[in-house]
Amino acid sequence: MTTPTPAVRKPRSSWTPAQIALTIVALVLSAIWVSPLVWALSTSLKTPTESVASPHWIPDDLTFEAWKGVLDAGNIPNWFVNSVVVSVCVTFIVLLTASLAAYGFARTEFRGKSALMAVTMAGLMFSPAILGVPLFTTVQALGMVDTYWGMILPQCAPAAMVYILYKFFQSLPRELEEAAFIDGAGRWRIFFTIVLPLSKPSLSAVGIFTFIASWNNFIWPYMVTNNPDLMTMPNGIATVQNAFGIVWPQLMAGGLIAGLPLIVVFVFFQSQIVRGVAHTGLAGQ
Repeated sequence: MTTPTPAVRKPRSSWTPAQIALTIVALVLSAIWVSPLVWALSTSLKTPTESVASPHWIPDDLTFEAWKGVLDAGNIPNWFVNSVVVSVCVTFIVLLTASLAAYGFARTEFRGKSALMAVTMAGLMFSPAILGVPLFTTVQALGMVDTYWGMILPQCAPAAMVYILYKFFQSLPRELEEAAFIDGAGRWRIFFTIVLPLSKPSLSAVGIFTFIASWNNFIWPYMVTNNPDLMTMPNGIATVQNAFGIVWPQLMAGGLIAGLPLIVVFVFFQSQIVRGVAHTGLAGQ
């Protein structure tokens, strides 16, 4: 009886010149992206006098006075909670409404569909700043000034998210839905039990994009509320910075505090963002 010959592992291939070049390019781009954050952190740890001296990366006199001043001057925990409440609510409503609208455009036929789709996509051509005054007039007429709903609802109709999900739903095979129809499933059941589970990558990307956009939104919360207890993080930090004036360590510390949650979201969910864009077919557009 012959003993089977153990499988021989192939030696790991060395890097090709193309892989080395791509790695170097990726490292350079990463350094370019990270350097402003490192510079902001370095400046926030300097004294005001040192921050306006000749540029240098490592502080001579390391101090946390700028961070302490920003934290003492503002109600950071309250602003953080407000931003979380607004951003989470906006994200949930956008995911629900955008997915329903996109599925309706992608899979149903009705009179006026092309015109309604054109009107929806026309929203991509207008800056939200243009709609600020009419939106504020509407919110004021509804009595929602200085309320959470006044900050949340006007952010819940992004045409770009409808388009992203629309492109993805178009790529789903119709055979799955036709088989479900034969088994007696209705349109709503197909949407919630078949379409949405298959759409997790795109829904994740849309949710992350929406959360980031809502968290960074400065103009609309600034317009619709004057109550310090309802301020979101960008508005609150801007108020603190206005109180300090042009003091670079405080400005950098405030900016890092406001942007830190977004950095965390990007670091932990970057794979979902890439996967979601790739599944929607928008990667080359």
